[in-house]
Formats: sequence, C-alpha cells, structure tokens
Amino acid sequence: MALTRGAKRVVAVVAAIVVLVAVGLGLAGNFLVDFALNPHAEVSMARSMHEGDVGGLDYAEAPKLDEAYAEEAASWFESERRSVSHQASDGAVLLGWELEGADGAAYSDGHTWAVVCHGYIGDPASMAKYAYHFSELGMNVLMPAARGHERNVDTGLIQMGWGDAHDLLGWVDDIVARDPEARIMLFGVSMGGAEVMMASGLDGLSDNVTLIVEDCGYTSVWDEFVLQLDNVFGLPSFPILNVADAACLLRAGYTFEAASAVESLRSASVPMLFIHGDEDAFVPFSMLDECYDACASEVKEKLVVSGAGHGLAASTDPDLYWGTVDDFVAEHL
Repeated sequence: MALTRGAKRVVAVVAAIVVLVAVGLGLAGNFLVDFALNPHAEVSMARSMHEGDVGGLDYAEAPKLDEAYAEEAASWFESERRSVSHQASDGAVLLGWELEGADGAAYSDGHTWAVVCHGYIGDPASMAKYAYHFSELGMNVLMPAARGHERNVDTGLIQMGWGDAHDLLGWVDDIVARDPEARIMLFGVSMGGAEVMMASGLDGLSDNVTLIVEDCGYTSVWDEFVLQLDNVFGLPSFPILNVADAACLLRAGYTFEAASAVESLRSASVPMLFIHGDEDAFVPFSMLDECYDACASEVKEKLVVSGAGHGLAASTDPDLYWGTVDDFVAEHL
C-alpha cells in the first residue's frame, strides 16, 4: 500500500534525523580520537592536562620526598644519554635513548638491562629518576619514546601502550641481537605500566626478559577512556566511545577494548611486580587488583603505597618503593 503524502514526510524527517544523528556521532567519535590520541590536535587531552583541567593529577600539593634526587637524575640524563633507533615491523623508525650502567655496582656485568617506559603525554626525560636508579645499580638502560611522543611525535596517533607493547618486543630483540646473554627487566609507569603489562603476554616476548615491574598501569584503554570521558566531559561512554572505538580502529589500527592489559596478563609467565598508590584517582586504585588477579605468572607481587596519587608512589615513600623494587629485582633478575 502506497504511503500518503503525510506519511512520506514523516519518513523523510525521521531519515533526516537518523542521518544527522549518525553524522553527529561520527564527528563526536573522531573528535574524541583527536582529543585523546592526536599529538598535533589544537584541542587535546594533553593541553587539558597541562592546564590543570583534568582531575586526579593534583601534583602541586603532593609530597615529593625524592625531589633533590630527581633533579640530580635529570642532569645525569641530559649529559649521559645517547640516541638509539629501532626499525619497527611496519617500517617506522622509532627513536629512544640509551644510558650506561655505573661501574662497580651490583649489576655491572654489562649484560643486565632495564627498559624504562614513560607515561601518556610524557617522554623518556620524565622517567630520568627511575633510569638513574637502575643505572646506579649497574644496569644499562634503554628508554624508548612511545609513538606520538617526544622525537616520535610524527609516527602517527598515540597508541596508549598497545602498539607500543608490540614495538617494545622489537626494542628487546635489538638488545638481544647485540647481547645474547642479556638479562632484561621491563619497567613502566602509567601508560608505560600498561605497555609492559600488555607486552607480558604477547607471542614473541624474548626469554631474555626475566621480570616486569609496572607502576599504576590501567586495565585497558576502554576502561580508562570511560573514566576520562566522564571526568573531562561529564559524558557517559555510550554511544560516543563506541563510535570513537570504531574511528580509532580505522585511524590508528587498534580498538580500545582490544588494547587490554588484563587480557595480555592472562598469558603472562615472567615474574611481575605491580605497584599502585591508594590515592590514585586518574588510574583508579581498584585497577591494581584487576591486573594482579588476571596475571597468570607463577611469581607475582603487589605493592600498595599509602597516600600516593597517580605516578607518585616513588615520590611519596621512596624507601618503601625502592626497597621493594630492588628486592624483587635481586630475586628474579
């Protein structure tokens, strides 16, 4: 039966509304991808974080009991670093920094390595105090820059640790190619923590990796973006995040749900230490147990640093932090 003229108008209006909603959602999804993952976007999460518009990053009033040490480490990093590169499986040439271990220390045999991974909107320099500590123990230190960060800013959209975890396997293989006797620790904070957790269960992780230490990494990119979508915009995840997820697959080659530390940890086998501050509101403290419980490694430990906010565990209680890390390293490296 043919539609009446009035019914046709209703159908046309409904169709137009559906198209407008679809277009609007598409624009919103692409905006979210640019906001979170495009290092060149004018309106971005990075800018919001730098301007103090993102909750859970109250660094100004946080205790920093290692501030003098961090300043010393920053000077050391600037003076001692040397540039290194890695050609990734997709042909991209990625840059990082390498630093030598101190002589006469516990791990000064030349075969012990710490691969130190930085956080979201960070860079290797922001991890100088961690690298300095491991170097003082005699370890050689490799500090890759993640895609979309520092000197790799033009290598595409930010990978939130997922693509970086695959790149990390290649960086490790480069070490082993030079030093087949290498004993390697993977260490990361925040996005870097998620990165090393994501690497833990990937096929192809070298047997030369003997332990992993993660500090305040998130369960998955999806979980973290659900939190930040509400935190920054006051919006629910559905349907915008679902559309952004599809846009991310098209533009960056991965989905937020697939980029899961929890799923990778189910296949982990190397000893792992999980660290989190119980006042972390940016990557919620509850994610610690989710990651720890998912980890299939026979040897795993966790450290809760009381009163520490996001990425501030080492600054809040340096003695507890480094005592725990060093004991774990001594036992498993």
